[in-house]
Amino acid sequence: MRLHRNLVFATIDSLHSIFNEQKAADKVLRGTLKRDKRWGSRDRSFIAETTYDIVRWKRLYQEIAEVKEPFDRDNLFRLFVVWATLRGITLPDWPQFEGKPTRKIKGRFDTLSKVRVIRESIPDWLDKVGLEAFGKDQWTAELKALNQQAEVVLRCNTLKATRKDLANSLAANGIETEFAKQTPEGLVLKQRDNVFTTEEFQAGLFEVQDINSQRVGHWVKPKPGMRVIDACAGAGGKSLHMAALMENKGQIIALDIFPKKLEELKRRARRNGAHNIETRPIESRKTIKKLYQKADAVLIDAPCTGIGVLKRNPDAKWKLTPEFLLEITQVQKEILHDYASMVKPGGTLVYATCSILPQENQQQIETFLKSQEGQDFSLEAQETLLPSVTGYDGFFMARLIRK
Repeated sequence: MRLHRNLVFATIDSLHSIFNEQKAADKVLRGTLKRDKRWGSRDRSFIAETTYDIVRWKRLYQEIAEVKEPFDRDNLFRLFVVWATLRGITLPDWPQFEGKPTRKIKGRFDTLSKVRVIRESIPDWLDKVGLEAFGKDQWTAELKALNQQAEVVLRCNTLKATRKDLANSLAANGIETEFAKQTPEGLVLKQRDNVFTTEEFQAGLFEVQDINSQRVGHWVKPKPGMRVIDACAGAGGKSLHMAALMENKGQIIALDIFPKKLEELKRRARRNGAHNIETRPIESRKTIKKLYQKADAVLIDAPCTGIGVLKRNPDAKWKLTPEFLLEITQVQKEILHDYASMVKPGGTLVYATCSILPQENQQQIETFLKSQEGQDFSLEAQETLLPSVTGYDGFFMARLIRK
């Protein structure tokens, strides 16, 4: 592989924003990739994938490079040198690469890889939490799975197309996919590609959504004519899925505390042809009280640590703290207690997170069922979707029925 100066420098700039300015990696890269219109798909892929690789393996690489945060520009180039050397890439004769100890890198990699927290590039506190939850063997398997690059998965919008027709249309434009076995709408790309520029995406024939995220919508069991509340809707990926499952019949009320996210949902719904979604910002507890026992089904896709989606958001593990874990579990508890009131008798409550930690999942359900608010509910089923087992994002789902 031949390294190009402008692509390497764009990568270094992105790493500076992510590591030193604490900016979200996906937002940083969206900005970086717009800098030069002359860049082709391979150029953009190099910047994005190299940046994510270095973010994912930050602890390992900084130990090998013997540098500490905050990283100055020279230290960021040292991290890049580690990345390139471990991949057998010949470094060009640039001033930025002078004096970098490339001969030591493979030896230090062999030595440091014997230590799990360094080899799997995870903060000590998070490793301790994982060990307590899963034990050494299972946690090591989860870390290995979470450090893999996430596949690109599509969810066919069945309001506008069948999965077969979508696959054929994409194939005609050079994008090969295969049917996912886990969901009836899932398509997995055989090779990574920028699907957002395709005519099919612009026409609303699909959304990018992980397989296990797609499974959450099915757990709600939405039917045409039902009233469903997506209580933490965000930008609405699961609302859109449920609208398709309901064949645009009935009503989906999408709630969120962030109005901007709901505006994004409106835009996506127009592209998807989803007409049964109504957005309502949560301005106070009155928003919830007005919907008391009004829903056939309520989905609580709760805010969480995001441990289950580290393969696509590797920068999150460097921003998480023990304090945040405590705070978010308290928020989850409050949301469950408050939002469960919107389920009518005989209705369904689905609680989901993109975390695999028991304190955010099973323990939350146990606590809720023992509470005064939870006495009216019974647990029908719950499942943790582990990355090491499924190959996709980690999720937890619990389905409860109001008596």
